[in-house]
Amino acid sequence: MDQHLQELVITVVVFALVLFFTVDSPYFFTTSNAAALASFIAPIAFFALAEVPILILGEIDLSVGEVYVLSPFLVTYFYNAGLPILLGLILALVVCGAIGCINGLVTVKLHIPSFITTLGMTFALEGIILIGSNGAPANPVGTGNLVSWLGGSTWAEAFWALAVVGVLHVMLRRTSFGLHTVAVGGNSESARESGIKVDFVKIWCFVLCALIGGLIGILDSYHIGSIDPDTPGLTFMFYGVAAAVIGGTALTGGRGTMIGASIGAMVLGILEDGFHVISVSSFAYDLILGIAILVAMILNVQIERATIRGAGHGSFARVIGLIFGRRKVPVRQ
Repeated sequence: MDQHLQELVITVVVFALVLFFTVDSPYFFTTSNAAALASFIAPIAFFALAEVPILILGEIDLSVGEVYVLSPFLVTYFYNAGLPILLGLILALVVCGAIGCINGLVTVKLHIPSFITTLGMTFALEGIILIGSNGAPANPVGTGNLVSWLGGSTWAEAFWALAVVGVLHVMLRRTSFGLHTVAVGGNSESARESGIKVDFVKIWCFVLCALIGGLIGILDSYHIGSIDPDTPGLTFMFYGVAAAVIGGTALTGGRGTMIGASIGAMVLGILEDGFHVISVSSFAYDLILGIAILVAMILNVQIERATIRGAGHGSFARVIGLIFGRRKVPVRQ
């Protein structure tokens, strides 16, 4: 009940934001702005989707932002080494997956907190990128339909994001791996005693996170038309975490949905695009983002408590009432 309620609440926020910006500016709800809006939402959605399984485990991956920066450089490197572009794409994603595997192994086998593990990996990858590129930007390789499919066309990123949302939603809700991920995040010791391979689940969640980060890095490079080693990957990663939290993912683990994270990404994308349309300072975006995270966390906690208090009573209205502190008024006899 609580996750569906959170998704409903944040969906209402999305519609409220669309209505506000539409009323405030005639340029927001237009076909031309729709493409710009999609380009804001899609990357944030990818980062949110990458972080959801990790956050459900009660962990975090700070390095996915640098994996995002690294992956298009890898494609260029393999292509310049004489490999076909499609093979270069596959190898680049394999390398990204290997980075995630290292994060998982260090976290799980050496018992290093994921924050420390992935923070170290973030700086290591940033150094590799700067050394390999000599700090100079590059252009994505390849031409033709493949480039269009990989983000070159206007709506390619949005279509990829929708496809990934669908696949990951099914994975999280309809497969044993997804159910095991939620179980491990809820109580790893109980999950281990139930026969779930806890270490296996955690490592593969880190691999999945890195793969998604590498994919959006490749897609975004073709969409933008350039590869910049100074891209603030860490900032993008935090946007993804913010979108996941706004969408109802618990930072303490055990709870989160791909749909909720996607709706959270829509909130941030609409805010960023809307501020551009109505010419509000970009500095205000960070302020609103910080407030949105705090409000989302407060709401998440209240909904969770209300759901627990209302468990067994089966009433959506009761849960709403509990959230806002409504009490029954006694009737005089």
